[in-house]
Amino acid sequence: MAGDVGYALALTAPLCVGIAALGSGIGLGIAVASALSAIGRQPEASGKILTSMIIGAALIEALTIYALIVFFLSLGRMV
Repeated sequence: MAGDVGYALALTAPLCVGIAALGSGIGLGIAVASALSAIGRQPEASGKILTSMIIGAALIEALTIYALIVFFLSLGRMV
């Protein structure tokens, strides 16, 4: 029974990390595109927009790093 859980984890864990990276990439692309569009409309507010975009990008990247950490922690449970 324990081996079955290890096999399932070995199959699904890399897939989940890939999905997390894909979602992070899409979200980051949308955030940057929106920020650049806002700067194009309001060039005088570029400092505030860029600051908010960088904070948002850091949070998006943190979620991907969390997924990678969970993957590395689950490596010990794989068969």
